[in-house]
Amino acid sequence: MANHSQLSFQDASSPIMEELMQFHDHALMVALAICSLVLYLLTLMLTEKLSSTTVSAQEIELVWTILPAMVLVMLALPSLRILYMMDEINEPCLTLKAIGHQWYWSYEYTDFKDLSFDSYMVPTTDLPLGHFRLLEVDHRVIVPTGSPVRVIVTADDVLHSWAVPSLGVKTDAIPGRLNQTSFLASRPGVFYGQCSEICGANHSFMPIVVESAPLANFENWSSLLSS
Repeated sequence: MANHSQLSFQDASSPIMEELMQFHDHALMVALAICSLVLYLLTLMLTEKLSSTTVSAQEIELVWTILPAMVLVMLALPSLRILYMMDEINEPCLTLKAIGHQWYWSYEYTDFKDLSFDSYMVPTTDLPLGHFRLLEVDHRVIVPTGSPVRVIVTADDVLHSWAVPSLGVKTDAIPGRLNQTSFLASRPGVFYGQCSEICGANHSFMPIVVESAPLANFENWSSLLSS
């Protein structure tokens, strides 16, 4: 999860988030190259006396048309690739339905077992030692590690948003509509998120906790919860 004074992203825990971080670094390098070139040209114009030039106006227009087009292509192609990867949902092993309420989340594992539960934020007065304030919940979402999971997101009352940054997932929860996304947790761990839509007075008190566990542990948990 995020730490105080952290400047970079949270550690990537899914292949999609790894791609997003690589694209972020790629875009920053392009922006750095553009800023360096502009700074160099400004410095040159302020320090050099331009008495004459051998470059024609047509050549200048050609350069300032082709260079921005090349920059746009360098940014657009990787961006479109990631967008298509985020939209692809290929034979998920598990389908999770997340329903946003004011102000908590409900989850259903209806295609695996008849599992459903509500997930509320743990109050600060009841928080165990070492857990995170305003981020811990009483019932975590457990998913198997290394298995593609489809998430169907909707809402019961107002707009919400199901977002887990380290998994690269953020999907709006809209009443009367089903949105879907997917993720694959590449390592065991606990990943924290929050509703990222301003949904009301207690918007900041409906966190999301996804726990990635080995398949055997996930099956044991689901058996205990359904019994």
